[in-house]
Amino acid sequence: MSLAVAAALIPAVSNAGTDANTNTNTKQIDSKGYDNQSYYDNLLSVIAPPHSQLSIWAQDLSTDAILYQHNADTLLLPASTQKLLTAVAAMRVLGEEFSFATQFSTKGRLSHGVLTGDLYLSFSGDPTLTTDDLRAMLKSLKDAGIHTVKGNLLLVGQAKEQTRAPGWVWDDLGICYAAPVSSFIVNQNCVKGQLKPKLASNAGQLNFPRYLPIKVSTTAVFDKTQQEPFCELNLARLPDNHYHISGCYPGDKPLNLAIAVDDPALYAKEMLTRMLKSAHIKMSGQVAIAHRTPIGLKPLVTHKSERLEALLRTMLLDSDNLIADSLFKAVGAHYYKVPESFHAGARAVKTILEADGIDLSHSQIIDGSGLSRYNLISARQLAEVLGLMAKDEKLRPLIELLPVAGVSGTLNYKRGFHQPPLMNKVSAKTGSMQGVDNLAGYLSLGTSHQLLFVVMENGQSQKSKKQSPAPFSALFLQSLLDNQGQTVKSQGNEDEDKKNNPKTLTAQ
Repeated sequence: MSLAVAAALIPAVSNAGTDANTNTNTKQIDSKGYDNQSYYDNLLSVIAPPHSQLSIWAQDLSTDAILYQHNADTLLLPASTQKLLTAVAAMRVLGEEFSFATQFSTKGRLSHGVLTGDLYLSFSGDPTLTTDDLRAMLKSLKDAGIHTVKGNLLLVGQAKEQTRAPGWVWDDLGICYAAPVSSFIVNQNCVKGQLKPKLASNAGQLNFPRYLPIKVSTTAVFDKTQQEPFCELNLARLPDNHYHISGCYPGDKPLNLAIAVDDPALYAKEMLTRMLKSAHIKMSGQVAIAHRTPIGLKPLVTHKSERLEALLRTMLLDSDNLIADSLFKAVGAHYYKVPESFHAGARAVKTILEADGIDLSHSQIIDGSGLSRYNLISARQLAEVLGLMAKDEKLRPLIELLPVAGVSGTLNYKRGFHQPPLMNKVSAKTGSMQGVDNLAGYLSLGTSHQLLFVVMENGQSQKSKKQSPAPFSALFLQSLLDNQGQTVKSQGNEDEDKKNNPKTLTAQ
């Protein structure tokens, strides 16, 4: 159903009352007695997905007037709209100069190219650290004259760290978007390869880069004619970064794989062992894992990630879970001066936002990415976060980092947003996972007129999603845009009438 058809089916607007589920105390009525609440209630009766739970908030930032609210205090899964909370807390606590640092250091002596003593490589959980960065650091060691180490290379990271948050879905844990959040992160703790069918049989074969320190095996087959009634793949995570793919895949095309590293410390250790050999740096000792450094270390080579704004840009534009949860844990560690954990991050984010006047008393914050199915937040609470971002000068730059409809990030190609009328008029954070399709951000009515909105849809039916011409959020925002445009036009006509017929208007 198109929006135009939906609008034609909306019942006549009545000012007689509102749905009890809208959780509203007042109605927004314009100068002609027009009731926004009833208008949108009637609209929802036509366009709302029949099997979903909805929570909606719309507010005019110019006047702070609430244009519409529906189930605004109902707690729902935020999915990646949770990253808005993470971004605000990171800006408050970490500061714009923050970056993750990875550093080589030693207490040893360097003489004639030989370093006598242990070499330390301290990891800080940099979610953007790559093998190219590590190669550059090793080259810098070589350029500094070190070609032999008479000692061990100790990779330093946090002991007994919590790498996955409570409520992460078990069958997501082998996939890269749920990669473990560790001190040790190399290439996003993600390995990429391909499963493809053999030419002469239905058997599958794997193609992974040989230099990666992992083992992947398979007994999977391809259903090339797609005749099997039950055909699905299974990924088993085994000890020591060993993975086994079994089951069946429908079709005859290669399947790209992105597998999350299960043991990040082991992965980093084996990766550095190989990289030392490639860099032609001799090591008399072993590459090993350590959890503390001695006093008196001298820095040798330091690599720093991009600063906070750039990290937040990637996190919000691409909905990067690893960056979000790495920052989330860093916020907790910085705020409470404790080792990094999801628990400390959750408590810190809640405390920081409540200090800014946001009521999170009934919310549940578990992680920074929104992956956890234990997260719970309301449309009103998300709206308060967006309102804070719009009004606080220090937080306002976050708005510029949000995806723009039809232009950037996760809104670049989203259905209903990559073409007029919403294209280039919506700046918002998406939030999608199985059964969830949320959107929270800003709708532009002009150069200086913006609406704040939150649209949360939980319990989404996959069948309804496929049959719908556009996401519910797009249908609602188009109606919001059209209705507000008509209201502005109507007010403009009234102002013009006042100028042209002042006596008549005075008599009214």
